[in-house]
Amino acid sequence: MRKTSAVLATLSLAVLALTGCTAAPSFDGAACDRAADGDSVLNAATVTGDIGSEPDVEVFSPVKVKETSFADVTVGDGLALTSDFQPLVMDIAFYGGKSGDKLYASEFNGDLSRVNNIDFWAQKSAGLADVLQCATGGSRVLAVLTPEDFGAQNVEGFGLAKDENVVAVIDVLDVYPTRASGALQFNDAGGLPTVVRAVDGTPGIIIPDSAAPTKPVTQTLIKGDGAAVKQGDMLVTNVMAVNWDDKTVATNTWGATASMGAAAKELVGATVGSQLLVVIPAAEGNVATAVVVDILGIVPAATQ
Repeated sequence: MRKTSAVLATLSLAVLALTGCTAAPSFDGAACDRAADGDSVLNAATVTGDIGSEPDVEVFSPVKVKETSFADVTVGDGLALTSDFQPLVMDIAFYGGKSGDKLYASEFNGDLSRVNNIDFWAQKSAGLADVLQCATGGSRVLAVLTPEDFGAQNVEGFGLAKDENVVAVIDVLDVYPTRASGALQFNDAGGLPTVVRAVDGTPGIIIPDSAAPTKPVTQTLIKGDGAAVKQGDMLVTNVMAVNWDDKTVATNTWGATASMGAAAKELVGATVGSQLLVVIPAAEGNVATAVVVDILGIVPAATQ
């Protein structure tokens, strides 16, 4: 996940400057149905060991399938992955479908700060987009990828035969929510922007015709029931920022990669699951900006 700590550390100095275009999710998370392929996949290999530790895997080669398929070895009780850009932490290992040899393994070191999303992994292997849809945090997944879904470049890079399947073991260690959730809070607008929300939580910021405040303003729009943010915490957030003067969107992580960075002072004390409105006055050449932040989670400190 792209880190934007320079912005999140000081919302009072500048608006988030992220790259990436807004894109609609490629599947309907509201209708999540984890329809796995059962015994046909589970018979491809045995997988033992604890989730989060590199598994012991024996592939019953040769493994041959015509379509990428998967089954959950262990079903976790965490949140389900309902969009391509929902933040997650996972480990993965690949094995040759003919040789059974390990081709690659990620860290498997318990580090929960390695936050990314389905879109990130699908760019490395397209088949993972289907394998990860609706998977829940705490799950271990066994998958068999076709050469096409593993990627021609990967097949060549690992020295695999062009028709060779790849066996993957995936540990979904953590899944973050997609949006703020909690109790709506009453705020007297008092010349401040109004925030509306789409069904999926995407905010819309309506800037009033009045002049922007000359001092920073922070309001809690939704109060979550998670842990309180402390100074120095690393946060996962969704952010939308709108320029006050021309009412154009300056930043939007909704439908794109969420932001991860150090907690700004305006967010300290807020609780996970909250949505905040922060108005940043014009200063030092920067225009006044209204920023809506959904606090999705606090990233655990990386293990040493």
